[in-house]
Amino acid sequence: MSSRPDSFAEVPLATPDTPLNSKHPLWISSSEIATTTPHDSFIYTSCNSSPLLPSQQPGPKCGEEITASSPDSKKRAAYVRPVLLFLSAVLVAVAVVVPVYFVVIKHQHHESDMTEGTGSSDPSSIGSNAGPTYGANGSTVTTSDGSTFTYINPFGGYWIDDPNDPFNDGARPNSWTPPLNESWVWGANKVNGVNIGGLFVLEPFISPALFQSYPEAIDEWSLSTLMAADTSNGGLNQIEEHYKTFITEQDIAEIAGAGLNWIRLPIPFWAIEKWDFEPFLEQVCWPYILRVLQWARKYGLRVNLDLHTIPGSQNGFNHSGKYGQINFLNGVMGVANAQRALGYIRIIAEFISQPEWRNVVPVFGIMNEARVAVIGMDQMTSFYLQAHDMIRNITGYGEGNGPYIAIHDGFQGLSSWAGFLEGSDRIIMDSHPYFAFDGNSNTDPIATGTGQNAGGIWPTLACSRWATAMNTSQTAFGVTFAGEFSNGFNDCGLYLNGVENTQDVAPSCSLFLDSSQWNDTMKAGLQEFALASMDALQDWFFWTWKIGPSSNNTIASPLWSYQLGLQQGWMPTDPRMATGTCAALGVTAQQFGGVYQPYQTGGPGAGTINPVLVSSYGQYPPTSINGLTAGATQSFLPTYTSTSAIPTLPPPTFTPSPPSSVIIGNGWFDSSDTSLAATEVAGCTYPDAWGAVSVPMPTALCPPTASATASAVVTSAPTVTTSS
Repeated sequence: MSSRPDSFAEVPLATPDTPLNSKHPLWISSSEIATTTPHDSFIYTSCNSSPLLPSQQPGPKCGEEITASSPDSKKRAAYVRPVLLFLSAVLVAVAVVVPVYFVVIKHQHHESDMTEGTGSSDPSSIGSNAGPTYGANGSTVTTSDGSTFTYINPFGGYWIDDPNDPFNDGARPNSWTPPLNESWVWGANKVNGVNIGGLFVLEPFISPALFQSYPEAIDEWSLSTLMAADTSNGGLNQIEEHYKTFITEQDIAEIAGAGLNWIRLPIPFWAIEKWDFEPFLEQVCWPYILRVLQWARKYGLRVNLDLHTIPGSQNGFNHSGKYGQINFLNGVMGVANAQRALGYIRIIAEFISQPEWRNVVPVFGIMNEARVAVIGMDQMTSFYLQAHDMIRNITGYGEGNGPYIAIHDGFQGLSSWAGFLEGSDRIIMDSHPYFAFDGNSNTDPIATGTGQNAGGIWPTLACSRWATAMNTSQTAFGVTFAGEFSNGFNDCGLYLNGVENTQDVAPSCSLFLDSSQWNDTMKAGLQEFALASMDALQDWFFWTWKIGPSSNNTIASPLWSYQLGLQQGWMPTDPRMATGTCAALGVTAQQFGGVYQPYQTGGPGAGTINPVLVSSYGQYPPTSINGLTAGATQSFLPTYTSTSAIPTLPPPTFTPSPPSSVIIGNGWFDSSDTSLAATEVAGCTYPDAWGAVSVPMPTALCPPTASATASAVVTSAPTVTTSS
């Protein structure tokens, strides 16, 4: 266990892996680097014939140059450069053949045993065929149920699946992204990612058919309650069937084949445990989470693992577990719920900090979309400082020691977080820019033409509203990315605003509920909007990869599906097409130079937090809690006791078993971390942990002998107590 270092000299730094030799993408020639800006042009070399990428899709053809350097640059005038295309092809071939040889073939000394495929269908038993396997564009993949598909990846990516080395991190998704076992360099490498939303944290608009079967369900809490009572249709096992089928290995392969390099994977706390008063399907999703992580490893995709739900709810949204009140660090049960949250963050951090997982999960989002306006900025800062210190006590300090810690901007705007916990060790700011939820009508058309007329106001608006804020935050805060964004320029989509909201399916939304009605002009506008958003945000995760069909078998929120956009022609077939879009639209922003302060990426000073900030926010629990009745004595707030056994996360099992020399891990990185888990104090009565905002406060400590070192704080009536 490590404590926060007192000086720069005490920061333990892991030896970094070899970074990329050049910050310049492989598709840019040395002559272009010398004469153009980063946003001037690139050669588009994709010749993807995948059925996912229809030939009628708007966009450049193989070998066209995307340029933003002339007055008419938005037209992206194209010409062929045979020599550069030849060199690009050679580079891609080298990028595939050389790493595969050294990482897989030479390493295993089994050249003659190379086969292709995977194995077991049981998610708790992750399997492979008998020999080491790998494949590049055009290879055949055999899935766990025996079915096959062709891996389409024209970008130099390759997959690796070795039963003798199930933690082989040699795969890469494309030629411009380092393999998992090489360093990711923030500021040089760019996140082009997609969310796997709605898989483990159910959302009505992503899986509408599940909610249409139970019309009274508005969130996973109510859906679980109704399903549990419906034993004739499988009860809660219906949710496991969703885990099994909603996202498959082919989905993950297609993500890599689309030129993407990261996924953001939302998970619920009930992957670890639930308490008796909560209706969720406990622990069942964990083996399926491991299955997705292993698929990501196989295809070279890095994972931003995001804890999307928090006991009591951190935002009152339907994707927090229960719609309604915010009972995390807010209300009578706010501190108690925060105790549980810290415990679950700790358990996940212990698991992903193990050597077997640290390359696959380099980022841990510890809380999705906390509503700072309700909870309070000071309260959230105290919690984040507590979580930071807890995680770094587990992992150690400095580059290579555990994941980056991602926190959300809390809908406060990026500028509100400038200088946040200066000196902390590798914290990322996650922002979710959406036009759909900005409170405006957003009725301006997007189907306005093609070429330079595509997209109406929306591409320019994305650039002007987001680019400056994102670039500024890279300096004022540190590493910053957009953990969510979409093509939803309006709020149209079945259940997008919740099951009980009919606005999102009003007659004015009819066009946006059915993509079969969309013509080439509509698709061109959406693609230009997507490209502008990507260029403005720089490092991003689209929300989301897949939207499930509604009961009539249509995708009723098509603006939110990356996969559907690829299939039907409004998402770019290569995310690099976005480069230069904002400049071509005449929108410029001061560009971040690509170099962070050393502490922000785990260098010297990481963990030496400004003493003034520690003094201001180091007391925990926070000195005041919102959501209490006027005159409440805060020292009487209910809390739990840390006397329960730790519910650790188990590692996967593999079929066939790997050699005995392979270390599987036990789910717990820091053996010196032996503190017990939170549980209710025997004999004490607690309010509803999910509905305790402004309920009467206890009038005495329970048990009476409990320590109450914090001074009594008398609160005033809160300005905001619930969310809607």
